[in-house]
Amino acid sequence: MTYDNLLRLIDDPDVRDPLKFLREREIVHYQRFGDALNMAKDAMDRKNVYAINPAFDKCDQ
Repeated sequence: MTYDNLLRLIDDPDVRDPLKFLREREIVHYQRFGDALNMAKDAMDRKNVYAINPAFDKCDQ
């Protein structure tokens, strides 16, 4: 949002181009972080690692 606000205020192409690049880079980093988080969750699901594991927490009654 900050990059968009700056781009609305600035007319100089020598300033706008780096801002556009930084904005795109930030979006890509956000997407890759989301992908990595999903991969970590999937790996944890396969190992069944949770703070609360219903199968593990069953009482032997």
